[in-house]
Amino acid sequence: MYNRIVECKKYDLFVRIIYMGIQEWFDKRKEAQIERRSTEAKVENITFPGLWTKCIHCGAQITNKDLEENLMVCPECDYHFRIGAKERIAQLFDKDSFVEMFTDILPTDPLDFIDTESYKHRLKSAKEKTDLNEAVITGIGKIEGYEVASAIMDFGFMGGSMGSVVGEKVALIMEKAIEKNLPMLAITSSGGARMQESALSLMQMAKTSCACAKMDDAKVLYICLLTEPTYGGVTASFGTLGDIIIAEQGARIGFAGRRVIEQTIHQKLPSGFQTAEYLMKFGQVDIILKRKDLRENLSKIFSMHGYTTVEVEQ
Repeated sequence: MYNRIVECKKYDLFVRIIYMGIQEWFDKRKEAQIERRSTEAKVENITFPGLWTKCIHCGAQITNKDLEENLMVCPECDYHFRIGAKERIAQLFDKDSFVEMFTDILPTDPLDFIDTESYKHRLKSAKEKTDLNEAVITGIGKIEGYEVASAIMDFGFMGGSMGSVVGEKVALIMEKAIEKNLPMLAITSSGGARMQESALSLMQMAKTSCACAKMDDAKVLYICLLTEPTYGGVTASFGTLGDIIIAEQGARIGFAGRRVIEQTIHQKLPSGFQTAEYLMKFGQVDIILKRKDLRENLSKIFSMHGYTTVEVEQ
């Protein structure tokens, strides 16, 4: 009996040590996040805020006006800055032609998930930051007169992670493309599946892949445009199941990140690994395009596949 009591006490102590270790890890992580956000806020409040942007690739100082006029591409080194879904729509689609759909499908917190903060709070912060309800905008618009069903992801909303709402909206717009016999364009920018939704998030890979198969059966043209960055469950599902896979110049594309792979295989990866140019070399990407050439080339692809332009109503 005495030995059992000693063993129980040891076990209880062991459990408490593990719990304290996990709690300490979360506390330190939260402190680091707060410190990083504080530092970022200080950087943003430099002299002449909102007038200049420093290129993270070549270090050139560019006026925001020049950068916007150049489609958010560095005029010095041709580095393609990451842009949001709304900016992408404004650049790629004909003016005032895009009509958003499925705006009534909103995310919830089915698991009451909490890490360093609650999932509900993360969703609220993401909405305030991006003025979006989710990490994808779906709808129908025109590109040089060609009507296109499209799903445009935004990395700014929780890293463009794919939760149940993202998967549902992507599947629905694909079904709409089949219904209306329109070409489908998916523009990806994602870190992968959304951990706060656990298995519900992983299920979206199967859902979107099935929707891609339906489009294939219906002979609907499906184009994937992979932009900086596209990783994880999006790459492993609808992001790379297109009839034509286009990558924006310099975009990073993969499943796991470089650091994770290197730690797993205990080897140094080659320079430029997982860039669009590297994947093109091994046949995983069909075309690499600069941002300024996207509209023209997409319209040529639509024309080659027998689609016709829609006349503008007077």
